[in-house]
Amino acid sequence: MKRRELLGSAATLSALSLPATGVAQAATRPPLLRAQRLKPGDTLGLISPSNATFEREPLQLAVEALQALGFRVKLGRHVRGRWGHFGGTDTQRAEDVNAMFADPEVQGIIALTGGSGGTRILPLIDYAQIRRTPKFFGGFSDLTALVNAIRQQTGLITFHSPVAGSEWNAFSVEHFRRLVMQAEMPLLANPSGELADNLVQRPWRSWPLRPGKARGRLIGGNLAVLTAMAGSPYWPQFDGALLFLEDINEYIYRVDRMFSTLRLTGALSKVAGVVLGQFTKCEPGEGFGALTLDEVFDDYLLPLNVPVYRGAMIGHIKRKFTVPVGALAEMDAEAGTIRLLEASVQ
Repeated sequence: MKRRELLGSAATLSALSLPATGVAQAATRPPLLRAQRLKPGDTLGLISPSNATFEREPLQLAVEALQALGFRVKLGRHVRGRWGHFGGTDTQRAEDVNAMFADPEVQGIIALTGGSGGTRILPLIDYAQIRRTPKFFGGFSDLTALVNAIRQQTGLITFHSPVAGSEWNAFSVEHFRRLVMQAEMPLLANPSGELADNLVQRPWRSWPLRPGKARGRLIGGNLAVLTAMAGSPYWPQFDGALLFLEDINEYIYRVDRMFSTLRLTGALSKVAGVVLGQFTKCEPGEGFGALTLDEVFDDYLLPLNVPVYRGAMIGHIKRKFTVPVGALAEMDAEAGTIRLLEASVQ
């Protein structure tokens, strides 16, 4: 999925000038809400709140994957929609989100794919309806906008999870089921001992930048999308939080600029700890001199004097954690783990 430049500018201005349905003040923290755990036989609403899906096969494969997980699937009215590269107009995409939360036959909602455009629909979401009928809501990448906005505006724990069109391999399925369907508190730890033909483990290593443990509520997701929300009522509260971040296809100078945004807003100075996921294909731009990712991370994060580690299985990778946004957790930077301290669903 390709990232976007300045995708949130218009949405942020709209959010600041237009009152969203049921929007709380940005400075308030609504009471914590948990959705009911998903069960085999439950109905998942499948929506396209970001990019359009241009071929029939990806949609069919996504439906079959959700059915293989044990769910019935209800397609959003506009799941096949297209307006430019978006999965329908802003109004259509927001309508599908709102309709699924209001539908008594639907127990959870999951995005078909990421892409871009999620910030555009944040002012159109019926947050009051979500508070009345909390349900599982999941996705990653551009869905960072919705999972954080819904958490901020309603108190509902949401999920940075595979999208329906992701590769549902054994690793991803196990973490999703334990967290969302069994209401467990699994330890989020990279697989160990995968030496292949090497003397030491190379893939999926985690690395402490600053050792230590910290507790807080999890917030975060895609760095580009998160920073595009800065200054809006949907920007999460960072006080005492465990911030997790990932990205893909961004030049390093842009990653640097996004971290600068986090620092300028005061967000970085408030967090209790930072977990860096995968920064896939984030490389120097052609014609640009650049810091390395190591240097960017060190420059912004080491002065915080909080635990930081890099390499968590969060991001645009095949095997990925499901991370509950808003849940209380403890990170151990030396061990490279996130231990959940409370159930994320009921």
